[in-house]
Amino acid sequence: MSNFKIPQENIGVISGPCHAEEVALERLSFLTVASSDREKATSLSNAIRSRIMNTSVSDDVVGIELAAVLKNIYAIISGVCSGLQYGDNFQAVLMTHCAKEMKTFIDAIVPMERCICEQHYLGDMLVTGYSQFSRNRTLGTMIGKGYSVKTAQLEMEMIAEGYYGAKCIQEMNNRFKVNIPIAQTVYEILYEKLRPQTAIKGLIENF
Repeated sequence: MSNFKIPQENIGVISGPCHAEEVALERLSFLTVASSDREKATSLSNAIRSRIMNTSVSDDVVGIELAAVLKNIYAIISGVCSGLQYGDNFQAVLMTHCAKEMKTFIDAIVPMERCICEQHYLGDMLVTGYSQFSRNRTLGTMIGKGYSVKTAQLEMEMIAEGYYGAKCIQEMNNRFKVNIPIAQTVYEILYEKLRPQTAIKGLIENF
């Protein structure tokens, strides 16, 4: 944010396994507030905590933001596999590899001590990959069932952020050269018209 002359301590993110639909239904949800200024993060965390909203704080602003982009990409591949009728056993293995890849990428971009099992990394990825409310999983499922990318997007009438996130991470990784075959595969499905069946078989060979 240096282009806008915003001090680093005034930049923060809110993340977590927290679908808006479930908040509206008043189901218990969890959010993480991240800022390099822990006092500001704690203040906001306390302000939004309620009987249906549990909150925590972190100082990993960039890492959590990257995780938020990646989890949408991984939800798309989860949906693709669902559309291709891969079962829960395979989905569990897929999500395990997605978590490993997420950690590899984030650690390469922002080296610091972090546990990928925290709710704002793994938790957010799992709910986006499995939930019926997930737009990104829905997009992937339609593609796995044979819809073209454009047709699926038109029929959804919603924005699946992972479509744009896949291109963003691809362009970012042109600089960093991190080994992220799952995110790369999603990019190839969405932008290079790689057949989903071929894509998943290629991934399985690396599992």
